[in-house]
Amino acid sequence: QDRCQGLDLSGNTRNCVLTGSPDSSRNLIGKGQRCLSNVSSAEVCKNACHSWGRFCIQSSQPLGEKATSLQSSSVGQLPHHFSAGNIQIIRSFYTSPSFQAAPVPLFWIIVKPAQKLLAIILGRSIRNWWKALPPNKRELFKESARKNKWKILLGVSSLGVLFVMFYFTHLEETPITGRARLFVFGKEHFRELSQMEYDMWMEEFKTKMLPETDARYQVVERVVGHLSESNKDIPQVSVLKWVIHVVDEPGVNAFVLPNGQVFVFTGLLNAVSDIHQLSFILGHEIAHAVLEHAAEKASLVHFLDFLSLIFLTMIWAICPRDSLAVVGQWIQSKLQEYMFDRPYSRTLEAEADKVGLQFAAKACVDVRASSVFWQQMELAETIQGQPKLPEWLSTHPSHENRAEHLDRLIPEALKIRERCNCPSLSGPDPRLIFKLNMQHLLESSKDQEAPNSTNRDLSKPKLDFPHT
Repeated sequence: QDRCQGLDLSGNTRNCVLTGSPDSSRNLIGKGQRCLSNVSSAEVCKNACHSWGRFCIQSSQPLGEKATSLQSSSVGQLPHHFSAGNIQIIRSFYTSPSFQAAPVPLFWIIVKPAQKLLAIILGRSIRNWWKALPPNKRELFKESARKNKWKILLGVSSLGVLFVMFYFTHLEETPITGRARLFVFGKEHFRELSQMEYDMWMEEFKTKMLPETDARYQVVERVVGHLSESNKDIPQVSVLKWVIHVVDEPGVNAFVLPNGQVFVFTGLLNAVSDIHQLSFILGHEIAHAVLEHAAEKASLVHFLDFLSLIFLTMIWAICPRDSLAVVGQWIQSKLQEYMFDRPYSRTLEAEADKVGLQFAAKACVDVRASSVFWQQMELAETIQGQPKLPEWLSTHPSHENRAEHLDRLIPEALKIRERCNCPSLSGPDPRLIFKLNMQHLLESSKDQEAPNSTNRDLSKPKLDFPHT
C-alpha cells in the first residue's frame, strides 16, 4: 500500500490509502491517458455523467513541505477530526465567481445604460405628449387606431418575427454536449476581454500570488495538468494553455477565464476535505471555459435586455406617474432575473458539472465520491445554523439537490472509467462512509447532550460534534 497526503476541512494534512500494488498506483496517470485511444469524444459526450470525484497527492512529506506526483485513490473517507470547529466554509460556496469569467463586450457595457435611459425618455415623452393632447384630438387618434388596427397588428407581428428570426439564425451547438444555444458575440471579442480581465485580476492580486515553489501551487498545477492531459483529445481543451494562479485569499473560490487562466484561492484549498474534491471543482471550472459559458450568458443577457427596452418604453408611457413607472421597471427587472437569468445560470452550472465529471472520469478519478463535497457543504450550513434560501433565488443549484443529481449520474461515470482502462475501484463507497460517520456523530452528540438537556434552552440547539 502507498500512502498520500490530503487536506481535511481545517486545512490540515491527512493520510489516505491507495489500495492495490504500487505499480498499478504509479501507472494510474498513464492508464488515464490511454482513455484517449479507447473512447471518442462523441461517445464520452453521449454517456457522460455529472459528478465530483477524488484525487490524491502522493508524497513522502507533508503537503505543507512539498507535493510530488498525482495519483488516484480508491478509498474516500472523512477526516479523522470532523467537528463543527473544523468546518470553515463560507455560506453558499460557488466555484464560479459572481463576476462572470468574461464581461459583456465593452461597447455594450457602455451603451447598455444609455439604451435604458433613451427608453425611459421616449416612454415619458409619449406619456407627456398624450397628456398634452386636447380631448378632441385624443378621440381622433383613438378612432384612427381602431381603423388601422390590422396594420398596427401586422407591424407588431413583423417586429416579433424579426426577433424570432434573429434568435434562430444565431443558434449554434455547445461544444461536447451539443446543446443548442444563442450566441450573439464573436469569440474574438471575448478573447480580448479575457486578457483585459486577466490584467485586472493580476493587478488586484499582485501581492497575494503564491510562488511556483509553494506546495499549494504545485498541488493545483498537477491537478489541472492531469485533467488537461487526460482530455487532450477534446479540441477545446488542447487548444488552450492552462496557466495556474494561486491567490492567498480566505474566500472559498475558484474560476477559470476563457483564455485558460486558472485562479484558485487558498480558502478553497482549506475548504475541500481532500485533493479529490479539488480535482472535480477545477474540472467544473475548466468546463465553464471550454463550453464558453461566459460568452453564452452574455449573449442571452444582451438579447433579453434588448427585448426589455420595448417593455421599458411601454411602462414609462402607460404609467400615469414617474413613481409608478419606477416600480413597474423594478418589477420587470426582477421578473427577468428570476424567470430567465437565474434559471439559465443554474442550467449552465448543471452542464458544467456534467462535463467536469466527464473530464474527471477520463482522468481515472474515483467518481463515487462526487457528491460528498456538496453534502459537506450542506452539513456545514446546518451546523452553522445558516438559513436555507429557496433554490429559485440562487444562480446555482442548492447543495442538497446538486448532491442528489450527481448521485444519479455516478453509474454512467463508472462506465467511462472502465472504457478508459482505469484501475478498478475497491473499498467502501465514500458516500456510504460519509453517511455512516454522520449517523455516528449525530448519535454521539445526542448521547453527550442528553445529561445537560434540562440545563439549556431547547429552542437554540447546539451541535458540538465530538472527534471520531
